Amino acid sequence: MEKNLLEVNNIEVVYNDIVQVLRGVSLHVPKGSIVALLGTNGAGKTTTLRAISGLLKPENGATKEGYIKFNGTDTTQMLGTEIVKLGAVMVPEGRRIFKHLTVNENILVGSITRKDGSKKIREDNKLMYKHFPRLSKVTNRMAGYSSGGEQQMIAIARALMAAPEMLMLDEPSLGLAPLLVKEIFENIKKINKELDTTILVVEQNAKVALAVSDYAYIMESGKIVLEGPSKELQDNPDVKEFYMGITKGGGRKSFKDVKSYKRRKRWM
Repeated sequence: MEKNLLEVNNIEVVYNDIVQVLRGVSLHVPKGSIVALLGTNGAGKTTTLRAISGLLKPENGATKEGYIKFNGTDTTQMLGTEIVKLGAVMVPEGRRIFKHLTVNENILVGSITRKDGSKKIREDNKLMYKHFPRLSKVTNRMAGYSSGGEQQMIAIARALMAAPEMLMLDEPSLGLAPLLVKEIFENIKKINKELDTTILVVEQNAKVALAVSDYAYIMESGKIVLEGPSKELQDNPDVKEFYMGITKGGGRKSFKDVKSYKRRKRWM
């Protein structure tokens, strides 16, 4: 039986003591796996990641019910800095790189919490350019002048420099051209296999996320509404229609055609 590196059990998240965003969310991430958390904008995916990462308090959010455990440690009320030290690191939506630092300086920032010596850090720094060869051409450039795809790679490399056991990615495909999305997700798969890094990826692009993940959860309105092995969800007619826009005839549906989808979903 696979060991769960991350266990989220029936959590409820409230902002400003009034607005309830998550309603009884439960999910598990087995060690060594890639798990996808899918859903449309506003479904609660980013809030789930913030709860796991200990980043709710700065935004007046709090986990009121349930618990979160990472590698057997209860992290429900821990701050983000403590969770990073335990080995769970998040790459936020929108990259958020340090624009006035060079590409390499940005990558090295990720190693600030490490205590395993400069030699190992230098080795891992070189390894980042092996995983992201595109960055080796721009290593001394100011990061702010990098393309969107390069900035996403910088953000992932920076997170990997913390030597995480689990990497969490928030919308890594956002704003990127299809070819770059493909490259980023191929890198994610390599990182999982070659670095033995467990990955939790939050995505709106269900097609690409289901193609690389082992297991997936689908969120709507702050709840998990469907889950299962990614290969099974890829063949699920509801997932095809509502999250990939693919109809039985093989075409794509317009929003007008699916605006009444909530009434017809078999899992609601």
